[in-house]
Amino acid sequence: MQISADMVRELRDRTGAGMMDCKKALVESSGDVEKAIEFLRIRGLSKAARAAGRETSEGLVVSYIHPGNRIGVLIEVNCETDFVARTDEFQGLVHNLAMHIAAASPLGVSRDDIPASLLDKEKEVFRAQAVEEGKPAAVVDKIVQGRVEKFFAEAALMDQVYVRDPDKKVRDVVNEAIAKLGENIKVARFARFQLGQ
Repeated sequence: MQISADMVRELRDRTGAGMMDCKKALVESSGDVEKAIEFLRIRGLSKAARAAGRETSEGLVVSYIHPGNRIGVLIEVNCETDFVARTDEFQGLVHNLAMHIAAASPLGVSRDDIPASLLDKEKEVFRAQAVEEGKPAAVVDKIVQGRVEKFFAEAALMDQVYVRDPDKKVRDVVNEAIAKLGENIKVARFARFQLGQ
């Protein structure tokens, strides 16, 4: 099938991927735009995996104050070069992550940042709930593990559902930015302030 410039432009507009990547994706998917989008997502994840070990010593610290001045976020997101840190795409990513944190109240960047004492306390509660609900002893551990996974999905930033696109997790949004910008990107840390808390 002949891949036209309009097809490439449409795919680029929808995904933000480079022209050559879009053309290759369309060729691989025989001109099917939806399959090409999936191809680019898979390729983006492999790019993100390759970039994961690279040093991130540049980036931005951004502040965000939610309308009403009752919630504020300070976030540090790192990348490999100051060139990428100055791009509109990277700055937009950092700003959107700060807005997400204001809305979703994560407790830490990743599962590793959740205090072990808090996790242990949650496990005790989950276990007591399962027993109270009359669940058989043989399945209590599985129920606790399932509820721990749900807890992480609410408490760890990278595991949260992205507020601007419920079909993605925050991890997916960061991986897409890595694929698009070609550099490793890491959310280093954040602080969320809420009036009265």
